[in-house]
Amino acid sequence: MSDEDDGGSLYVLTAVLMTPAQFPGVLGDDFPEACSLLGVPAAPEGYGLVLGQDEEGARWTVVVDDVSLVAAAIASWDCGMEYDLSPDERTIVVSLAGWPLDLTVSTTGVPEPHDPEQGADGTGRVPLSPPSAEAWGPVQRRMGADQIAREWGDWRERIATDGGAAAAAHPGLARALKEALEYTRKPPPPGRIRSSFAGEGARTLRVDGPGWSLVARTGDAAFLLLDEEPSEVLTVPHGATADLPELLELLAALDHVAVRPA
Repeated sequence: MSDEDDGGSLYVLTAVLMTPAQFPGVLGDDFPEACSLLGVPAAPEGYGLVLGQDEEGARWTVVVDDVSLVAAAIASWDCGMEYDLSPDERTIVVSLAGWPLDLTVSTTGVPEPHDPEQGADGTGRVPLSPPSAEAWGPVQRRMGADQIAREWGDWRERIATDGGAAAAAHPGLARALKEALEYTRKPPPPGRIRSSFAGEGARTLRVDGPGWSLVARTGDAAFLLLDEEPSEVLTVPHGATADLPELLELLAALDHVAVRPA
């Protein structure tokens, strides 16, 4: 991938989608928040993030508006196929110094990955960097929920075996579920509720709110992570209460209003 403005090149390492239905949890609780962090408008069609190194080894994140091209590249890579991801210069929205995600790969034949000097991208901002693994906060909470969604089978089996951490008496449970229920009545910002295919007619739900993240599978179970409970995964009880519907009803209602991948 070449940069016609300065004659340099970007060696692409990976790419991710950033759309209302699918975006890296490290960037925000919803799609507009993720876009704001990168300094781009919340375009309904979304973006692709292309991560790579220049000829000096510096880390760069290139935001492009050709979502279909990035999606095709990711699909090919996931199938073990080669794909030369070279977005047209006209599709580049902005090039940002640094990477927002932690990558363990690098480009052969160029210096080790490093951040360019602050301001090298013309924004004057500190280069993007992945979140610390030593702290616990909103970013780590969302990342934890994303991990559970990816490893659902393992987490479901673990809960079936040991019961998990009971959430029924936790004050954060009622707060989170009430806010999630309110989402079904008044739509939240795009990306707060996301639904993806999970097989056998089920959907995986990712729902975020101020201080909480919910990961669930329709017709099955749900887990809750809270900012005030570092690294704790709470199992959401199924029973209804005076203020809340039964869990499976709530999940079905959330899935009904969720955004889905195109």
